[in-house]
Amino acid sequence: MNAKTVEAVKQDENWDLVLESKHKLLDFNLKEVWQYRDLIWLFIKRDFTTQYKQTVLGPIWYVVQPLVTTVINTFIFGNLAKIGTDGVPYILFYFAGTMLWTYFTNCLNTAAGTFSNNVGIFSKVYFPRLTVTISNTVSAAIKMGIQFCCLLIFYVYYLIIGANVHPSWMIILFPLLVIWIGLLGDGMGMIFSALTTKYRDLNQLLGFGISLAMYITPIVYPLSEAPESFSWFFYINPVSAPVELFRIFFYGAGSVPPLMILISLGMTFLFLFFGLVLFNRNERTFVDVI
Repeated sequence: MNAKTVEAVKQDENWDLVLESKHKLLDFNLKEVWQYRDLIWLFIKRDFTTQYKQTVLGPIWYVVQPLVTTVINTFIFGNLAKIGTDGVPYILFYFAGTMLWTYFTNCLNTAAGTFSNNVGIFSKVYFPRLTVTISNTVSAAIKMGIQFCCLLIFYVYYLIIGANVHPSWMIILFPLLVIWIGLLGDGMGMIFSALTTKYRDLNQLLGFGISLAMYITPIVYPLSEAPESFSWFFYINPVSAPVELFRIFFYGAGSVPPLMILISLGMTFLFLFFGLVLFNRNERTFVDVI
């Protein structure tokens, strides 16, 4: 068959899907990700079935872990260190902080391990790699939702007994906080995912850095208890603003400077943009590197 005949056959055929290599740095192709939304749902189901398969408590572990952490934080930071909580009951204060921080670190860690943890399937079949990151984030949000339901039980109890808890109408903005924290964790994680394929030492740095970052985030203490001389730590830490805003929305306690909110939002979009760029660029060559 000569070249003209081959070309004629190609013109006569109508293809439903055409796979082409990416040449543009900003070619994120989000439309293709939407076409694979069923795959995202399958990844979410896989995460839940494999993580707690053949376990006794199953999904109850989602609640047990933050509860145990809350009890330990209450004993150490509340009873021993006598760190204030702006009048918020200890269990509400520490449980919320643990819940939000766990959600952020889950988004960050899973996004950072996208390439290294899925090299087996990535090297065998094509699909948008971003679907894995999205599915991990949704899974983390669902897990946080289970923990949030547990928090609501304590929350309603303290409302009934008349504790120092004053909910605001801004509670309706809580889903935006969830999206905010998730995008921040994804953006930072995608940056690390692109770098750790070449520099494995960054995996150790990431784990160590997350452990330290918790102490410069108002998780076990409110911003009001932080020394003024160290306030700049919380301005450059983009997780500080959404965590403190949660307490303002639900407990009516705490305060966040508007500049801190703007800086956090700006850093979130910057991390997300550069994360997508690096993720998109690394997607084409990571198999050869790993």
